Amino acid sequence: MYGARAGGPVLCLEIDTFGARTQGMSNVNLEREVAEWGQLVLKASDEIHRVVVGQEHMISRLLVGLFTNGHVLLEGVPGLAKTLTVSTLAQVLKLSFQRIQFTPDLLPADLIGTLIYNPRDQKFEVKKGPIFAHIILADEINRSPAKVQSALLEAMQERQVTIGAETFRLESPFLVLATQNPIDQEGTYPLPEAQVDRFMMKIYVRYPSREEELKVMRLMARTERRTEVQPVLDRQQLLHIRQLIDRIELNPRLENYIVDLVVATRQPEAYGLPELQPYIQFGASPRASIALNLASRALAFLRGRAYVLPQDVKDIAPDVLNHRLILTYEAEADGQTALAIVDRLLRQIAI
Repeated sequence: MYGARAGGPVLCLEIDTFGARTQGMSNVNLEREVAEWGQLVLKASDEIHRVVVGQEHMISRLLVGLFTNGHVLLEGVPGLAKTLTVSTLAQVLKLSFQRIQFTPDLLPADLIGTLIYNPRDQKFEVKKGPIFAHIILADEINRSPAKVQSALLEAMQERQVTIGAETFRLESPFLVLATQNPIDQEGTYPLPEAQVDRFMMKIYVRYPSREEELKVMRLMARTERRTEVQPVLDRQQLLHIRQLIDRIELNPRLENYIVDLVVATRQPEAYGLPELQPYIQFGASPRASIALNLASRALAFLRGRAYVLPQDVKDIAPDVLNHRLILTYEAEADGQTALAIVDRLLRQIAI
């Protein structure tokens, strides 16, 4: 996942091609920092892979969300290690972690907390819920009704919760990593579009390859499974990586490319794709531009670079855009998916 750095001439060619600023001492220092911190991230990834076989795409996207303060929605059939990956990631980090199993009878108070009457003092006291943690695993998030989703929405967007008349800030970092099952629709509730838009990325978790499944079987086919992982990153180190990603170079041409991709989801005819217009009811919001900017920088960091390449944007764009498109019934009738439409945009729009 974290690649070796390119040689000198190749590195200069890549930078000059996309018009990055001439490298001064600050750029050299940034590249050195990226290389040093990248080794620590590589060590964290190795710890995760002691428990999770394969799933490189899911793990890298979870790290992107973690390093950019962005929530991540994982969708896949049962048994693909979604919950295991998130819980293992939490163990690798020296951060507080809570797993919340979403069910149809879950109440907002079960999530954020409630007021408890103390007869001795004759007043109400706040009892905080499991939402007060750094990493929240919202397991099967689509199984809870609208009131619970509304309570979670405030936490995701504002990084705060309201209990009674008091508002409590959530300590940074605060990250919601949610899972949902796409095949079992009984007892589920569609997530509101406003909440889905708060997720930085939606990741479709695929089946492992035959070789990976063989490794999974050999690792997990035992009556007691206890593979210990060691903490690698703490809170201060994570916050430092976030500051580092803010300094990753993103050329203005790539900024314009990101905006073109997002605007094209709303006006495909303006970008030479009028045939997509009947399929898209609503395009991506401006949050998509912000998320794609940050995610591209984080992916460049994971790949060992202090600057973003067009391929970084193209690789991360489907994960950032696919859940933000609201398609028409005509798209469903013609078998068009959001991922297919994003792929058409990536092939059509040039830098």
